[in-house]
Amino acid sequence: MPVSPFALCIITIVVLGALGLPIGHSMIVASVFYLLLSGLDLGTAAEQILNGLFNSYVLLAIPLFILAADLMNIGSLTDRLLQFCLVLVGRFRGGLGHVNVVANMIFAGMSGSAIADAVGIGRIIIGMMTKDGRYPVAYAGAITASAAIIGPIIPPSIPMVLYALISDTSIGYLFLGGFVPGVMLGGVFMVMNSIIARRRNYPVEPPIPLGEIPKITMRAFPALMLPVILLFGIYGGVMTPTEGAAAAAFYALLASTLIYRAVTWKQLYGAILTSGRATTSIGMLIAGALVFNYVVTIENVPASLAKVLTGLHPSAGGFLLIVNILLLVLGCLLEGSTILLVIVPIFIPTAKALGIDLVHFGVVVVVNIMIGLLTPPYGLLLFVLANMTKQPLVAIVREAALFILAALMVLGVITLFPDTILWLPRLIGYKG
Repeated sequence: MPVSPFALCIITIVVLGALGLPIGHSMIVASVFYLLLSGLDLGTAAEQILNGLFNSYVLLAIPLFILAADLMNIGSLTDRLLQFCLVLVGRFRGGLGHVNVVANMIFAGMSGSAIADAVGIGRIIIGMMTKDGRYPVAYAGAITASAAIIGPIIPPSIPMVLYALISDTSIGYLFLGGFVPGVMLGGVFMVMNSIIARRRNYPVEPPIPLGEIPKITMRAFPALMLPVILLFGIYGGVMTPTEGAAAAAFYALLASTLIYRAVTWKQLYGAILTSGRATTSIGMLIAGALVFNYVVTIENVPASLAKVLTGLHPSAGGFLLIVNILLLVLGCLLEGSTILLVIVPIFIPTAKALGIDLVHFGVVVVVNIMIGLLTPPYGLLLFVLANMTKQPLVAIVREAALFILAALMVLGVITLFPDTILWLPRLIGYKG
């Protein structure tokens, strides 16, 4: 029996990916190959890419959030935020671990990227934690990697922007839906850090004199205002999420250059170059996904899968359990954006058919994908922190294991209890 064009398309993606070609390029090549075998117009590939990119105003938010994060990293915003967090939680046992988590929660309201959070905060906080041997280097790397997954869950969030693109769901309500799960993750990570700190007798940081607290708070105030301006601007109806991303980038530039005067022209050029490279990488992945999703639609895969799954009569909870398991397994093997753009669209029709709220589904999906950044062998954050700390990957994974377990507990709670996600959006007017 001859192999179908769609099967050959999938095989081509796998082979090209295994040979080292970026997944976005692999999907474009495989999709063009499918069009050729099916006798369809090859120009359809270019048409799908152009229509998808030029008609999706929401995609502009991605490069702008990336630029905002890079501008914050080169300025002194991160240093000032860490000092402020030290005032808040540094006095407890394992205080610098708590500072790490809280700083990531605050930074999450600015960047929307886990990698940006890990790199921006990581270099400084790991140095603080490992100075004079106060914390093992591997533990400092593990808690930094774990805390960084909070970034794309608390708004703003680049993965949620991508999910909104494929599901036609409101970005504003998705952002709001991620707030409570993000805080829950921060809470359980701090509890886990407290338990580990007591067992290992990690140090208590010396309390900051009361006279210094107002000064430290004022120094951090311009940086702390960024998430406030961003979120109130979006939910107050003043600006769209895309306009909010532009405002975040502009404010980060303003704070770094005029308020803190901490950026040179060379650093600014480097930040723009870095954000441009990251945007190009994500853009190629989106382009590949747009063409491949067209192929998947032609083959009627989402509708066929929805028919099969609904024919099995699963409950909404049973379906979400299946999706969680599949995404967690795939997270060990694939990059998060690939899962979001290629795999998740296949599940959306079934979620709709089972009456699952798409805001709830979207936040559960994003939390799954963020946990995938911590799970070996592919966990991208593990590689970033292992490289940053010069520690063996196995050592980082071992120290991160309890934080991964804590994150899975939060995933279970938000899956079983949709109101943990939907409560805040409904408070603002969401009817789902």
